[in-house]
Amino acid sequence: MNTRVTDSKLKNELIAFQKNELTEHLVYKRLSDIENGRNKKVLSQIAKDELRHYEIWKGYTHIDVKPNIIKVLFYVAIAKLFSLTFVIKMMERGEGWAQYHYRQVAKELEQAAQIMEEEERHEKELISLIDEDKLNYISSMILGLNDALVELTGTLAGLSFAFQNTRLIGIAGLITGIAAALSMMSSEYLAKKSDKGDKNPLKASMYTGIAYIVAVVLLVMPFFIFHLYYTAIFLTLSVAVLVILFFTYFISVIQEVRFISRFLEMSIVSLGVAGLSFLIGYALRVFLHADI
Repeated sequence: MNTRVTDSKLKNELIAFQKNELTEHLVYKRLSDIENGRNKKVLSQIAKDELRHYEIWKGYTHIDVKPNIIKVLFYVAIAKLFSLTFVIKMMERGEGWAQYHYRQVAKELEQAAQIMEEEERHEKELISLIDEDKLNYISSMILGLNDALVELTGTLAGLSFAFQNTRLIGIAGLITGIAAALSMMSSEYLAKKSDKGDKNPLKASMYTGIAYIVAVVLLVMPFFIFHLYYTAIFLTLSVAVLVILFFTYFISVIQEVRFISRFLEMSIVSLGVAGLSFLIGYALRVFLHADI
C-alpha cells in the first residue's frame, strides 16, 4: 500500500495524473474494441498499463476521479475518421505536460520517475507494433493531394480571370479535375505495377484517386455557391490552405517530421502556381480579346 499524500499541491498533481491515466485507459480500451488481431492485443495491453498507473496514483490520493469523457469521444472519433496511428501519436505529442509534471513530482516521489520511464519506453515499443494498411499508402495520398492542389488551384485561378463566370469555371474545373484524377490513378497503378514492390498497385491508385477527387470537390465547391468569381477564387485559395494545413499536420504527426517547414513549402508552391496562372488568364483575356 502506498503512503497517503497530505501535501495539497502534490495531491492535486497526482489527482491530475489519475484523471489523465484513466482517460487514456478508456481511449485505448475503446480503440481496442473496434480493432482486430495484433492491433487489438497491443491496444488492450496499453489500456491495462494505463489503468495500472491510475491505481498507483490512487494508492497515494485514496480518492476516485472521473475521466474526461469529451476527450475520450474525440480521440475515438478521430481514429475512426482518419487513422489509429494518427490518434495515438497525437496523444503522445500531448504528453509533454505529463512528462514535465512527472519530473516535478519525481523530486518527492521516486515512483513518478519510474512510471514516466516505463510509459515512454513501453508505449513506444507497443505502438511500433501497430499495423495499419492505409499508412502504407501515404506516399500515394500525398501524390494525389499535392498534384490536385497545385494543378487545380492554378487552373481555377487562370479560368477565373479568363471566363469571369463562376458556374462555367466550376464546370470546367470539375471536368479538368476528374480527368486529371483518372490520369493520376492510371499512372500510379502502372508505376506501382512496374516497381514490383510490396504495395498493391490497385490500392495505391485508389488512394491517389480518392485524395485527388476529395481535393477537387473542396476546391471547386465555392464556384457553385457564389456568383462573384473573385469571392469564389478567394475561398478556393482559403480552402487550399486549410487542406494543406490539415494534411501537413497529419503527415507531420504520422511520420514525426517538422510541421512548419512542410506547410510553408506546400502553401508557397500551390499559391505561387495559382498567382502565376491568374496572370496568364489575365494576359490571355487581354491579348486574345476573349469575352465570355
